[in-house]
Amino acid sequence: MTVIAVVGAGVMGVDVAATAAHYGYDVILKDVNLDVLAEAPAIIRRNIRSYRMVSPALKEWNAAEIIDRITFTDTYDGFEKAGWIIENATEDWDVKSAIFKELNAVCSTDAFLAVNTSCISITKLAALVSRPERVIGMHFMNPVPLKEAVETVRAFHTSDETIEASEALLRSMEKTGILVRDFPGFVSNRLSHLFMNEAAFLVQDQVAEPAQIDAIFKQGYAHRMGPLETADLIGLDTVVRSLEVLYQNYQDPKFRCCPLLRQMVDAGLYGRKSGRGFYQY
Repeated sequence: MTVIAVVGAGVMGVDVAATAAHYGYDVILKDVNLDVLAEAPAIIRRNIRSYRMVSPALKEWNAAEIIDRITFTDTYDGFEKAGWIIENATEDWDVKSAIFKELNAVCSTDAFLAVNTSCISITKLAALVSRPERVIGMHFMNPVPLKEAVETVRAFHTSDETIEASEALLRSMEKTGILVRDFPGFVSNRLSHLFMNEAAFLVQDQVAEPAQIDAIFKQGYAHRMGPLETADLIGLDTVVRSLEVLYQNYQDPKFRCCPLLRQMVDAGLYGRKSGRGFYQY
């Protein structure tokens, strides 16, 4: 298997595509937005430049070679050759379900399908394809090149073969899969979104400024990033959608989205990708 198809050229998709390309795979990166596709090579170059400054382990990454291995497209041409398809579309059931129905029609029956999602049910998406046993959650951490761990999620029908194949794929990209079961939010986001949401409430209630909240986590708990820095990195719109999914699935008021988060998203303050969130960029 030498071809990996990546659906979605957003924050996560470009990093997943670049990582796979660096490790020798031919990558097809698909997005429905032509403007996003046009910007993707420049974003990959900029990201790699930043990552190389942060991590000595990435000094050998060559942006030109990586981009040369990626085909940027708004069609499913070539997907029938892919051994793995990694879906990275927005955290929206309607969007993801439509994509999985399309993938079921165009991909090889031998292909494995990975869902890169924060909270949406892998089992529910897998039910949309003819071979649900070949579907697995593959929740990459952001930024992908700098994070070794990948939260892999076993859905109801996921086979042992699929789990073994996912572990082999991740090892080939110097990643480690940590296998969990399919409940909304899994482990990472069921916990992290509580941190981010409550941190937003602290700002809303004027208990502390964002920098003070994040400093407590970094200096007090030795976290690399505080919860509000993390929210800005993920995208506040994505955080809000994930909280909505968690609330809808668990009907637990602890996942009630902070009104300040909703207001910021309504105002177009998405975090790093818009230039302003809890911080200015």
